[in-house]
Parts: sequence; C-alpha cells; structure tokens
Amino acid sequence: MTIPRRTFLQTTLAGAVGVSLLPHVVLAEDAPAADVDKLKTAITERFGADATAEASDKITIKAPEIAENGASVPVDVTVDLENIEEITLIAPSNPTPYIAKFSFPNGSAGLLSTRVKMGKTGSIAAVVKADGKLLYANKEVKVTIGGCGG
Repeated sequence: MTIPRRTFLQTTLAGAVGVSLLPHVVLAEDAPAADVDKLKTAITERFGADATAEASDKITIKAPEIAENGASVPVDVTVDLENIEEITLIAPSNPTPYIAKFSFPNGSAGLLSTRVKMGKTGSIAAVVKADGKLLYANKEVKVTIGGCGG
C-alpha cells in the first residue's frame, strides 16, 4: 500500500501541530476546589503536630492567575500585622510543598517579593507567624507548563 505524498505531508503536519499544542491542553488542568487539607498537612509537618493556622484577611498574596511557566512564578506577599516573625511559602500541590521560610528580625515590615516553582495548577499559600500565632492566606494559580519535573 502506497500513501500519496500529499496525504503523507498533510498527516505529518496535522500531527506536528497537535503535538505542539499537547502540553497546553494536558497541563492546564483545573485546580482542585480546595488544597486546604494538603495545606493543613504541610503546616503540621512544618510547624509541628499541635500547630493550627487560621485564615486571615491581613495577608495579601499577589500572583498571576495564569502562569505560563511554573518554573518561575512571581509572588508578592504583604502582611498587615505587628510582630511578624516569619513568612513561610507553601505550594500544597507541589511534590515537595514547602518552598521557603523568610525570617523577619525584630518584627520588621512584612513585605516579601520572590519567584517560586510550581509543578502544576494549585494554590500558593503564605503562612505567617506573628505574635506566636499562625495565620495563612492562599491564592490559586493556574500553571500551563509545569516547573517541577513537568
């Protein structure tokens, strides 16, 4: 059976276009409705079994709603609290959820700007330790190309 040259080229071109679009279709999955359980597990692993964190509107996370590349997602965290000891960034959907811990000596201003790596669509959470309490806020980020081995 011989395939005409024109048919072969059309099929090859259609396949190439399909493969080039595949990462955007496959990796742009919807985030789970709540990463809260994963977040609570990560907080317990990071801060100890008796650690509990409350959601707070005093913490603001600025991150893109859609990140084209999960290898470098810009994140800004602003905290409107006194006596901030540390800010911990967690991405519950990452293979290793704990991203980083930033210490603030003498309760200095709670402003943080960094870039993080996200493996897939999910939330990024900022857990703030201030006045001996743990507070958190999170933001959903849709990742189209994974950055953690994706």
